[in-house]
Amino acid sequence: MATYISEPSHTFSEYLLVPGYSDASCIPSNVSLRTPLVRYRKGEEFPLSLNIPMVSAIMQSVSGSRMAEALAREGGISFIYGSQSIESESAMVSQVKSYKAGFVPSDSNLKPTDTLADVIGLKQKTGHSTVAVTDSGKSDGVLLGVVTSRDYRVSRMDPDTPVSTFMTPFSKLVYGTEPLTLSDANDILWEHKLNQLPIIDSDRRLKCFVFRKDYDSHKENPNELLDSKKRYKVGAGINSRDFKDRVPALLEAGADVLCIDSSEGFTEWQKRTLEWIRSEYGDSVKVGAGNIVDREGFDFLADCGADFVKVGIGGGSICITRETKGIGRGQATALIDVAQARDDYMKKTGIYVPICSDGGLVYDYHMALALAMGADFLMLGRYFARFDESPTEKINLNGSYVKEYWGEGSARARNWQRYDMGGDKKLFFVEGVDSYVPYAGSLKDNLNLTLSKVRSTMCNCGALTISDLQKKAKLTLVSSVSLVEGGAHDVILKDKGPEPIK
Repeated sequence: MATYISEPSHTFSEYLLVPGYSDASCIPSNVSLRTPLVRYRKGEEFPLSLNIPMVSAIMQSVSGSRMAEALAREGGISFIYGSQSIESESAMVSQVKSYKAGFVPSDSNLKPTDTLADVIGLKQKTGHSTVAVTDSGKSDGVLLGVVTSRDYRVSRMDPDTPVSTFMTPFSKLVYGTEPLTLSDANDILWEHKLNQLPIIDSDRRLKCFVFRKDYDSHKENPNELLDSKKRYKVGAGINSRDFKDRVPALLEAGADVLCIDSSEGFTEWQKRTLEWIRSEYGDSVKVGAGNIVDREGFDFLADCGADFVKVGIGGGSICITRETKGIGRGQATALIDVAQARDDYMKKTGIYVPICSDGGLVYDYHMALALAMGADFLMLGRYFARFDESPTEKINLNGSYVKEYWGEGSARARNWQRYDMGGDKKLFFVEGVDSYVPYAGSLKDNLNLTLSKVRSTMCNCGALTISDLQKKAKLTLVSSVSLVEGGAHDVILKDKGPEPIK
């Protein structure tokens, strides 16, 4: 006879937080959102942590290199989508790792015989306006000069003009010579009022650049998530099929953390993947697994060596797994169950395995609820897909701007690797849809607003850290009538009036 769980499973919208005592220190500016990303032993420092409890989903329509850079700048991390070739995913990871470094390898290089047209084409390809001119046209050639956007005017110059005629020649460059500390390089930048400083070796071969904007960026974004070399941290998705080839390539590209992207994680496929990674790399490679929705699934993946576990099946806005296969669980109930399993696992083993709530987050206040229910961090797809930084096109649809958003289980993604269907390299049926989401503007502005709400909610509960929130939170189920009561009701809302002239 089947096992029956008599209690119904609930969603986030069925819960509210009950306010707790807040002392005078409970103000949003005092709230820390730092949280562990991977497993650690009790009493030890987190091996990897986030400065905000948010990561972007492993999806084609969400997590490209631009999203990864923008989210790391705010203190979170992106998992570059794995439903692409190993080479292209590795290239995205490399791009993120080279974007924000104290010492940046040059990815825009030309020979002196190249032309203005080559400069323009290279700028369009890389997005970078600083071009190094070397004898070989490669990043490790002898430095002959530098071209920036101040050195040419497209409207007044022939596209065939040789680079050598308008570059700033080496004789007029301010440069640094190895060995040189980042602090010394920044001092030279400020002393000479430069935007970039080329670094060369004793043979005048180009080694890298140091950019003034990186220094300014860090001052403006104190929560930046950086590695020991002051590069942005970035994650990458893997699957349980080609992991023996994909994992080494992603690590070579610089990925800081990996995550198995699968529709369901309580499987032998994930066990094999984790066992291989541990046998090849030990504990040096950090890898998350999932998704699961109950205690058994968590214990299984934690024992297999997962560094974090993703919770949630069927709750995503573009996921139709529940209606297609009848598989899943209400996200709130799943999260509460797994959080208790994580705490019990900690008591039993002394090891804390963070959990990630993935799916079912519709409103900003759901994020505070998920953290209170035990999530260490949140994985979001629809939320990030709306922003400028997502990889999809912005489209005018019936007078309103939208962005494309499709599930990894959709026919468009063709991501058969995340479904455990034996050896067939195809989708038999879809578990996701192709859709649009309302365009919302930049990540930074929206994220700051969302996090201000989360911090304010935490203060209402008397908590200044996520772990405090989980200890102090009081949650209550609400009725359907209470949901109506919680919004504006029994009033006549004023019209917004005419739009302001722009």
